[in-house]
Order: sequence, then structure tokens, then C-alpha cells
Amino acid sequence: MKPSRFFAIGAVLVQSASAHYIFSKLVLNGEASSDWQYIRQTTRSVNYMPTKFTSTFDNLTPIDNDFRCNLGSFSNAAKTEVAEVAAGDTIAMKLFYDATIAHPGPGQVFMSKAPSGNVQEYEGDGEWFKIWEKTLCNENGDLTKDAWCTWGMPQFEFQIPGNTPAGEYLIRAEHVGLHGAQANEAEFFYSCAQVKVTGSGNGSPSLTYKIPGTYNDSMKLFNGLNLWVDSADSIEEDILSTPIGDDAWNGSK
Repeated sequence: MKPSRFFAIGAVLVQSASAHYIFSKLVLNGEASSDWQYIRQTTRSVNYMPTKFTSTFDNLTPIDNDFRCNLGSFSNAAKTEVAEVAAGDTIAMKLFYDATIAHPGPGQVFMSKAPSGNVQEYEGDGEWFKIWEKTLCNENGDLTKDAWCTWGMPQFEFQIPGNTPAGEYLIRAEHVGLHGAQANEAEFFYSCAQVKVTGSGNGSPSLTYKIPGTYNDSMKLFNGLNLWVDSADSIEEDILSTPIGDDAWNGSK
């Protein structure tokens, strides 16, 4: 007897539980930093575990304040270094243990300027704007794997928009694994880097977000989507109904 589709899906979910990851290194001029040198380290006992709406690892959900930069990470902000980058530079946030993205889903990078000018004192409770995003790259591909642009990436590489105003910022890289979204168990993997942006930019993003507050589990993308059943067109619609579907800011006013 052949196993049912639901048994097969369950087996995939169990296997995928070992494929977790977290961003721990900042890549500047092609050189990766030490782990947690510029990225706030979480206080989780197992740092690469995801955040979910249900069946949580440590009671952290996307509606909690620590969803900004990961559990307990603000307690490490003062001892985390601040990297200097110029507006227009291309940098990257790299995964811990040289891992690669091994779950299907979109990736985003957000920035938030420290209002006081000191990012080591900033909790991330201000306004965030998106500067980079990757969703589906191949609508005819395997929606449970490499149809997603981020599949297999060891890092997120992105450009600081050239018109970004000078100042100190949090940069938040986030990947969302959608393999459990049919059971309200979308998985969020994320960290925040601390940077000082230099230059003479005077841009102002018109679309900003609050974290938490950006996502909720009434959004089908996180609660109801099924990668094994839904079409690429349907998934695209689900993406567009969330902030993940919004355009990234490119530095224009």
C-alpha cells in the first residue's frame, strides 16, 4: 500500500525540523565577521529554533516584542559592536554554522533608525522599512523547495539604499518557512545587526511598519496556505495580501 499524501507531508515536516538556522554574521567587503560581533545574540537555549504562532519553542510568538530581533537579544545590544557602512554599500547577513536556507518561503530585510542616534540603546520599537525581499523565482518549480528564490542561500546579500540618511540603524534579516503554514506553524528565522550608515542621503521611506504588528495569524500566508496543494498563483495572492508582498524601498523619496 502506498503511503497517503498526509503521511508523506508529515514525514517531510518531521525531517525538516532539523533544518533550522539563524543569522549570526555580518559580511562586509566580502569578509564575514565573527558570530555575534555585529549581530545581537539571542538568549535562547537553542539559538536557531524558529518563532511560531503556535507550538512555540519558548513561548515567543510574532506578536511579542522580542520578535523584533529575537528572544533576549536586547540584553546583548550594549556589548554588540556597531559596523560602519556607507549608503549604497552591498553587505550580507550570513547564517550560523555555515548553514543554508533549507525551508521553502520568502526572505526580507528591514531597517530601523535609532531615534536617539545610539543603536546599542535602541529596542527597535520605532518605524521599520523594507529594503530587500525575495519570494517565488520559479512558479513552475517545486513549491516545497527551489521554486523559492531563497532556497539554498547561505546568506542574504543586499544593498543599503544609496539615499539612506546617515545614522545608526538596526538591520533585520528574516526568512519565513512556510512548510507548516497549513497548521498555523509558519516558522520565522531572524536576527538584527547594528550598523552606522554614513553618507549624505536624504531619502524618506513612505511605507513603514511596526514590529511586532506587521504579521498576524489571520493572514493565510502563515495560517492556511498549503504548499503541497495550493497553486503558485494562489500563493502569490497570499503573499500580496501581507507586507511581504509590498515593494522594498530603493532610496527614492
